[in-house]
Amino acid sequence: MTQSEQTNRRVVYMDHAATTPTNPEVYKAILPFYSEQFGNPSSLYFLGKESKNAVTRAREQTAVALGCLPEEVYFTAGGTEADNWALKGTAFSMRGKGRHIITTAIEHHAILHTCEFLETCGFEVTYLPVDETGMVAPEDVEEAIRDDTILISVMMANNEVGTIQPVEKIGTIAREHDVLFHTDAVQAIGSVPIDFSSFPADMLSISAHKFYGPKGVGALIIRNGCTIENFVHGGGQEGGMRAGTENLPGIVGLGVAIERITRDIPDHNQQITNMRNHLYERIAETVPDVRLNGHPTSRLPGNLNLSFYGVEGEAMQLMLSRKGICVSTGSACTSGTEGTSHVLTACGTDPVWARGTLRFSLGDANSEDDVEYTVGCLSEITERLRKISPLYQ
Repeated sequence: MTQSEQTNRRVVYMDHAATTPTNPEVYKAILPFYSEQFGNPSSLYFLGKESKNAVTRAREQTAVALGCLPEEVYFTAGGTEADNWALKGTAFSMRGKGRHIITTAIEHHAILHTCEFLETCGFEVTYLPVDETGMVAPEDVEEAIRDDTILISVMMANNEVGTIQPVEKIGTIAREHDVLFHTDAVQAIGSVPIDFSSFPADMLSISAHKFYGPKGVGALIIRNGCTIENFVHGGGQEGGMRAGTENLPGIVGLGVAIERITRDIPDHNQQITNMRNHLYERIAETVPDVRLNGHPTSRLPGNLNLSFYGVEGEAMQLMLSRKGICVSTGSACTSGTEGTSHVLTACGTDPVWARGTLRFSLGDANSEDDVEYTVGCLSEITERLRKISPLYQ
């Protein structure tokens, strides 16, 4: 493809679950903190105090958006760090009480790989199954609790299939058994209303770049009274819990972004849901042998995870990319079940279907015209691939 073709081609971005563009309002708020307002928040002179005030303001914005107290907000380098901190911090602070952790088979790898690490440190982890829609049963959580269980971690909404989990019921069960509960809410911010003050969780992870904020910044919300180990040792930043000079521009951006995205969740959800449903209807009308993955109703507004029988998801993804359409695939281009999505495998999805999976995740900038263009390209690409597929009869 020539430079001219790259410059002139149409771009349709439908991968907002992977990352979102920084909103202009957020970008404008960040810029001064790269230049004239660059002071270290720990410095005592006026530039430092201005920066400290900016961090305090972002902490307050986050607290208002999530219904928590400002002192319960601990800024991190992103959702992965927040997840690591919640699990490792709890495990190492409570190993005298017990060494058993409960999670699910469909968590983000930030949770799963951290659990695998903790298993090498002498902890036991129960990985709960899910049903065909990617939903974990609260009763399974309760049955898995043991006398030595110290933590339950269940994501609020799945990043691949979009299924929203019954985390309030799970959190209530955890409290009844005096077990700490953490939820990875990275995909849920802006789509699922959260009031941490009444929500039965002890810790909650977020990441700014999933809700039109900058990359490289997130937060772990830790309820007052919940004591976990420090994540980084050094200075006294973040209440002495996470050392290191604060990512000032990122933190400012997170505060503005979360304030913006939580202003009117119902209206925003309705708009995105309508567009997602229209996309699904048009694909179902145009392309045969397609199935929906995830829960049909209890799912994120912008998430549409589809499997196309007899084709490889990566081939579809690459061909759509040449048309300027950005989507994700839920599986690798491999044989058998090797390399397929761990989420779809946990849902019991047939490997042939799983390998032909695409995830469309819509956002603010998408339009009905984007939908029609995508459907047209998808129909053409699927037909071409199926003609040469040995699996599609």
